[in-house]
Amino acid sequence: MAKENIIQRGRVITRQLNEGIMFTLNELKSNKFRTFLSLLSVSIGIFTIVAILTAVDTLEKGVRKSFESYNTNSVYVSKWPMGPEDEDGNLNLTNGGEYRWWDYRKRPVISYEEYKFLKENLTTAEAVTYETYAQGTAKFGRKSLSYTSVHLVTEGYNKVNTFNIAQGRDISVNELNSASSVAIVGHSVAETLFSGENAVGKVFNLNGYSVTIIGVLEMEGSGGLVQIGDSKDNTIYIPFLFGKQVFSMRDTDGDIIATSAAGYTNNDLASEIKLVLRNYRRLKPTEKLNFSVNLVNVLDDVLDNVISSLTGVGWIIAIFSLLIGGFGIANIMFVSVKERTKIIGIQKALGAKKYFIMIQFLTEAVILAIAGALAGLFVVWLLTLIIPVPPTYDVSLSLSNIFLAIIVASVIGILSGALPAYTAANLNPVDAINSK
Repeated sequence: MAKENIIQRGRVITRQLNEGIMFTLNELKSNKFRTFLSLLSVSIGIFTIVAILTAVDTLEKGVRKSFESYNTNSVYVSKWPMGPEDEDGNLNLTNGGEYRWWDYRKRPVISYEEYKFLKENLTTAEAVTYETYAQGTAKFGRKSLSYTSVHLVTEGYNKVNTFNIAQGRDISVNELNSASSVAIVGHSVAETLFSGENAVGKVFNLNGYSVTIIGVLEMEGSGGLVQIGDSKDNTIYIPFLFGKQVFSMRDTDGDIIATSAAGYTNNDLASEIKLVLRNYRRLKPTEKLNFSVNLVNVLDDVLDNVISSLTGVGWIIAIFSLLIGGFGIANIMFVSVKERTKIIGIQKALGAKKYFIMIQFLTEAVILAIAGALAGLFVVWLLTLIIPVPPTYDVSLSLSNIFLAIIVASVIGILSGALPAYTAANLNPVDAINSK
C-alpha cells in the first residue's frame, strides 16, 4: 500500500511539473519583449566568458603546437637569454625583471670549439649539437628565393629538434663531418623552386654553390599569431662545415643544444653545462656567467601563467556581465509575480502546493537563463566560422565550454528566480485573488 502511495505521489508531482513547465513556456511566449530583454542580458554574459575561453583555448593549442618542433628535454646554450636572468644566471620569466641587453651584448659568442669541448666532456647529455643561422639566395633555373633562412647544423641536430621528412632521407653523420654539399629543404622551398615536382636528387644553387637535395620536410604551416623561430617550411638545412664555406665564415655565433640523458633532468644537464663551460672560459668563482643556459620547458611554465591570467580576466569580465543578467532576470521575475498574483491565488485556492508555485517561477528563470546561454553560444559559434585565423590554429567551440555555459546559466537562473519564486509561493490565496 505504501509503495502504491509513493508511485501515485510521483505521478502527481510529475504531472504538476509538466503543467508548470508548459505554463512557463506559454508565459514566455505571451511576453516576448520581456523575454527578449532577459535573454539579452544573460546572452552577453555567457557570450563573454565562452568567447574568451574559446580564444584562450585556441591560442594555447597554437602556441603548444609551435613548441612541438622543440624537444622539451633540450637545453640551449646561447649568448642571449630567452628572458631576464637572476644573479645566478637562471631565467626569471615568471616573476618579471629587467632584460639587461647592454650586458648581454658584451658576452663572447658561442663558438664551434666550445661545442666540441662540451660534446666531449658532458656526462649528463644524450646528444649535443651546434647550430648557427644565415640568410642566403637559393636558385633553380629562373626561380629564385632571396633571404632564405639557412640553418648550419652538426651531428645530433635531428635529436634535439623534431624533423618529419616527407621525401628522401636525413643528412648522415659522414656527410655532416665531411662538409658534403647536401641539403634538406622545407616544404615551401621545394614548392617554390620545383613547382610541386619531386625535389629529391635535384641540384640547386645556394650563394653560388651547387647543393644536392637529399630530403624534403613535411609541411609545418605558419604559426600565425605566435611562431617560435623560423617556420621549417621556409628553411634550408646544410652541414655546418659546408655552410662555413658557403657563407665565408671564420668565427661563428650559434647555439649549443643538448638533450638530457636517461636518468638525468634538464636541471642536471644545465648545472653541468654551466660548470664545464665556466671552466673552459676560465671564469673565476666570483665572476658571473657570460653565457646563458636556457631550458625549453621553462616556456611551458610561462605559457601556463599567461593562460591562467587571461582566463582569470575573462571570468572577471563575465561575472560582471552575468551579475547584470541575473539582476535583470530577478527584476523581470518579480514583475511576472505581480502580474500573475490573481492566477497564483486561484491556483493556491484550488489546492496547489507551495513547491508547485515555486517550480513554475524557478523553471521560468532557468529557461530564460539557458535560452540566453544558447543564444550566446550560437553567436560564438558563428564567430568561429567567420573570423579568419591561420590554418594551424584550430578554432572550435569545445563541448566543455558548452557544458560550462549551460551549467553557469542554470545556476544564475536558479539564484535569480529563487526570491521571486519564494515570494509567489508564500502569497495568501485570499489576498492574491482580491489584489488589483
